[in-house]
Amino acid sequence: MNIHEYQTKELFRHYDIPVPEGRVVHADAAAAAVAEEMNGERWVIKAQIHAGGRGKGGGVKIAESVEQAQELADELIGMRLVTPQTGPEGRLVQRVLVEQAQEIRQEYYLGLVIDRNSQRITLIASASGGMEIEEVARRDPNAVVREAVDPAVGLLDFQCRKVASRIGLTGKLMPQAVKIMKRLYRCFRDKDALLAEVNPLAVVADDRLMALDAKMSFDSNALFRHPDITDLRDFDEEDAKEVEASGHGLNYIALDGDVGCIVNGAGLAMATMDVITLCGGRPANFLDVGGGASPEKIANAFRIVLEDPNVKVILLNIFAGINRCDWVAEGIVQAIRDQHIEVPVVVRLAGTNVEEGRRILEGSGLDYIKAERLDDAAQKAVAAIGEVSA
Repeated sequence: MNIHEYQTKELFRHYDIPVPEGRVVHADAAAAAVAEEMNGERWVIKAQIHAGGRGKGGGVKIAESVEQAQELADELIGMRLVTPQTGPEGRLVQRVLVEQAQEIRQEYYLGLVIDRNSQRITLIASASGGMEIEEVARRDPNAVVREAVDPAVGLLDFQCRKVASRIGLTGKLMPQAVKIMKRLYRCFRDKDALLAEVNPLAVVADDRLMALDAKMSFDSNALFRHPDITDLRDFDEEDAKEVEASGHGLNYIALDGDVGCIVNGAGLAMATMDVITLCGGRPANFLDVGGGASPEKIANAFRIVLEDPNVKVILLNIFAGINRCDWVAEGIVQAIRDQHIEVPVVVRLAGTNVEEGRRILEGSGLDYIKAERLDDAAQKAVAAIGEVSA
């Protein structure tokens, strides 16, 4: 789960990580009021969406007066901001963060991620702050410093000093860097985060280090331990179908193809999408119904998949273990009858109670395409699209 920059910075404040003074607003008049309250001569107006590259897309503006702060907030709120991470459709800006502008002398990158190879939290830093770390690593891998953390002892001072020294944070900046790194690690660990990113970590006036931009992402499977983080979820930033699917216990991710997929098990779902692609098709979604797929769950899966207007055929691939094919078959019959499904439906059933499931489908009198194997199902789904388009 992602949260907004202003929410991340509020979390940082609880861990004494220095961030600029600022406040989020939803209207241009409020932006002017906040700027006036903070005094100063310049303010940064930052669009708040769940995507990076906001500066490149025009989502970060500098105001030289209170009046200009109001004008820029009015310009940003309500616009669809397009960045390299949003896709061409962009994201609707519903709020902006108004902050005091800082005198930046130097920018650095600082982040924490889970390294899947070492299975450890890893500190990442670079002297090339303000840039996307992926681009820095691609252009010059040696410019990125990595330090794995032993979970038994946590992030140690000498590791922080080593990282800080390698990116050029020396002298009076060194002890500040050590404190920020350790506090960021504690926040990351306490909140079951998957990503914590400060870009840039800047040297500002009086040689102070400050997190000018902040991003965090959390492990959704651990949110039951963190109701304070769960409360920060912004459903407006998520695909409506994905939000609805999660409410029904379905794992759904929208894609840009035309073959709707309903599968049990994440691995089988990935394999199904691969085979569809190998057969010349394009998956419209990832959808894992999980274990215990009741008829209602299958019917909900059909409805959510069909909310995508690009779907021209549905491929249902069930290999029942915990699930039962007769439950799934009942759900298929219920969905086709109740939802008046007009696109072709390809069904491949295997596993527990498969014969009973097939008997239910065959006895329903409904029109569907039967498949025996995964490759057979994918080929028939792709062929069905060709027939629909002809």
